[in-house]
Amino acid sequence: MDAMNHRTGPDGPATGEAPAARDTDVIVVGAGPTGLLLAGDLAEAGLGVTLLERRPATISNLTRALAVHARTLEQLDARGLADELVAGGHRLSAIRLFGDAAFDATRLRSRFPFVLITPQFEVERLLERRARHAGVDFRHDSEVLGLDQDADGVTVRFRTAEGVGGLRAAYAVGTDGVHSTLREAIGLPFPGKSVIRSLVLADVRLAQEPESPFTVNANDDAFALIGSFGDGWYRVIGWNRHRQADDDAPADLDEVRECTRLALGRDYGMYDARWVSRFHSDERQVPEYRVGRVFLAGDAAHAHSPAGGQGMNTGLQDAANLSWKLAAVLRGHAPESLLDSYQAERHPVGKQVLRSSGALIRLALLHTAPGRAVRTFAARVFNHLGPLSGRAIRAVSGIGIAYAAGPGAHPLAGRRAPDIRLAGGGRLYALLRQGKFVLLTPADEPGGPRPAADRVVTASWRSARRTALLVRPDGYIAWATDATAPAERATALRSALLHWTGAAPEDRDPAAEDGDSIGTARPATLTPPAHAADTPGGR
Repeated sequence: MDAMNHRTGPDGPATGEAPAARDTDVIVVGAGPTGLLLAGDLAEAGLGVTLLERRPATISNLTRALAVHARTLEQLDARGLADELVAGGHRLSAIRLFGDAAFDATRLRSRFPFVLITPQFEVERLLERRARHAGVDFRHDSEVLGLDQDADGVTVRFRTAEGVGGLRAAYAVGTDGVHSTLREAIGLPFPGKSVIRSLVLADVRLAQEPESPFTVNANDDAFALIGSFGDGWYRVIGWNRHRQADDDAPADLDEVRECTRLALGRDYGMYDARWVSRFHSDERQVPEYRVGRVFLAGDAAHAHSPAGGQGMNTGLQDAANLSWKLAAVLRGHAPESLLDSYQAERHPVGKQVLRSSGALIRLALLHTAPGRAVRTFAARVFNHLGPLSGRAIRAVSGIGIAYAAGPGAHPLAGRRAPDIRLAGGGRLYALLRQGKFVLLTPADEPGGPRPAADRVVTASWRSARRTALLVRPDGYIAWATDATAPAERATALRSALLHWTGAAPEDRDPAAEDGDSIGTARPATLTPPAHAADTPGGR
């Protein structure tokens, strides 16, 4: 492949040379779940988005993910998609890991206290429908060849059946998987190693229905997972310690049957495999999620073992974190430096997922006598220590993810906002469907700064709580205050709104309150607000 001729520094056009015209605002490469959510968010924000995908439109993506966790369902709820997805899937109150150890999802304080078992293509179907409706320009049969970037934009080169072409945009995002062409184009390494090799994967029918729509176990000899697609087909993933072959070695249904018999005690009479393949699972992460005007998200940025079912979920949350920031910068609501917070917030999350999923798969595959003893002890401790198991399910589900806040920030800053019940019968995540910040204040709070209506939705607590919250479009708390003195509270809110939304709020005259919420836009600033994080990204 060409060295990609990428320029990642601030080099602009030569003196007197006009910047190249842009064809679109953002180019997204890869039409998997991460790319579809990101593209849909940007298009709904009114931006031009082109999505390049190497596969033809008639060929479905390879579906490996089956589990949708609570935090991902909350993000889908904020886009009006969760209820439809849940209706077509299976709810599990817990996922058994190995032996008696299990993640109990019923302990989650969420609208979705369960793990949803549904094939990845159902998630993609809903996200693609939304993206097309929002106006995303889909370009299938488009193989990315490389890119060039400068201070004014990025040009992505690609090949179609008609020949080689190029598109120029303000930014590009690679969501094109573990073999990401965009990652190669910007010269980023993908350090790591294989954690487990010679996994077999098949879609089959079963003569006997499993006890659960998601059945998994590991022992000294093998590992096996069976997940239901809900239409009579089942996804089976297996690993046999005694049968390790190269990825290009053929796999067949007999090998899959053997794995399930060793790990689960039976093969459920599997038959009629529509396809069987062999693969390996890596632990890898790029050192930087951003190089100049190019970003990486999902499997293009991190790859890890299937333990815990966190892969697709982590990618979707990458997209939710990045999309509102790109939109804010491109619409002039925030400085370009806000985009640096994507690396600061999401890279540590990807690193933690690598560690936790890697620990789970290694523990599950221990086969020595001391190892088995450690595993049995770990299962007992996990199940009987409430704080430990509660912390684990919050981490795996994504509910426990929080982003660092700067010195002097309120304790809630950077934390996930729950689905707060609002005065009048509404709820927070329904308001987040507008793609804006949400300002939450007490119902009886008079006057105060009026936020810009094109950037902030206002609401009131249904409860008597006095805390004022500013919630980011991705459902994390940007700013909060418990100040009760009206002047102090108004000053802090005014500073927070200017800092986070880039618009100076108007002061309200309670006597002339008319219910509108219109502000006057001013350039965004990096001046830290009172009681807020030091940077727009909440680092």
